[in-house]
Amino acid sequence: MNTKLHAVADMKGRPIRLFMTAGQVSDYTGAHALLDSLPEEKWMLGDRGYDAEWFREALKDKGMKVCIPGRKSRKTPVRYDKRRYKQRNRIEIMFGRLKDWRRVAPRYDRCPIIYLSAIALAATVLFWL
Repeated sequence: MNTKLHAVADMKGRPIRLFMTAGQVSDYTGAHALLDSLPEEKWMLGDRGYDAEWFREALKDKGMKVCIPGRKSRKTPVRYDKRRYKQRNRIEIMFGRLKDWRRVAPRYDRCPIIYLSAIALAATVLFWL
């Protein structure tokens, strides 16, 4: 079984919200699930997988500025702040710190519920360190 973890992190790279989907599911599913629980922030930084007009409009309705580059297959290019987008590495660092946990990195658990609970435990410790 393959899984995909969707996460929301603060500017310090600490995990705030987690959502897991099957590996073959689109990133839009995770974005839709986490949309209502997003904290009130000025900016939303995301990777190309979250590039969708409905997601951009929903974030603008929440009062957030969007910094998501457009997909390469997009017909009309999207402008985004490249300098601000470089700060997205903090969430990549967060995923790297989660993978430092021996149980999380190799995905020993076949049951997604048990795997998500291991991730939640690791995220809780990371939040307070």
